[in-house]
Amino acid sequence: MKNMKTILTTQRTILREMSLDDFKEIALILQDEETMTAYEHAFSDEEVKEWIIRQMKRYEAFGFGLWAMIEKESGKLIGQCGLTMQETPYGDKLEIGYLLNRAYWHKGFAAECAAACKEYAFQVLKAEEVTSIIRDNNLASQKVALRNGMEPTKTFVKHYHGIDMPHIIFSIKSQK
Repeated sequence: MKNMKTILTTQRTILREMSLDDFKEIALILQDEETMTAYEHAFSDEEVKEWIIRQMKRYEAFGFGLWAMIEKESGKLIGQCGLTMQETPYGDKLEIGYLLNRAYWHKGFAAECAAACKEYAFQVLKAEEVTSIIRDNNLASQKVALRNGMEPTKTFVKHYHGIDMPHIIFSIKSQK
């Protein structure tokens, strides 16, 4: 695998750009029914490939996207976390997103990486606000957002995969 650009490091992880070389590990996450509950379906091989390519295009267009989360101790790709621009009825929002391999749930990795992404958004990107846009039934992700100092500010319904999905926008503003 070629050496991908490292973006951030945390106490236990490295966040780096992903590539199609990461297909197998990303597929383990995106093709797991339980992990993908918020999306209402596990992804096909083609959808996994499109997901990775979408991140690579985001790196080129914005300088950020979802990044591969590498556990330092094992060197394994255990998830993804990063920043994306998301359309909402309230305008485009800079969002912190995260998805982890189920074997690494409830170990603090999402909160650790989300906090690092928040600091990156404020310090490097000079963002005035950062959000996490979370389905109303995804309590685990809501807890991560709250731990990251965010508060629920708005709601809207996203229509995806033939389903109306209520979402909550969690938000925090820069302290500048």
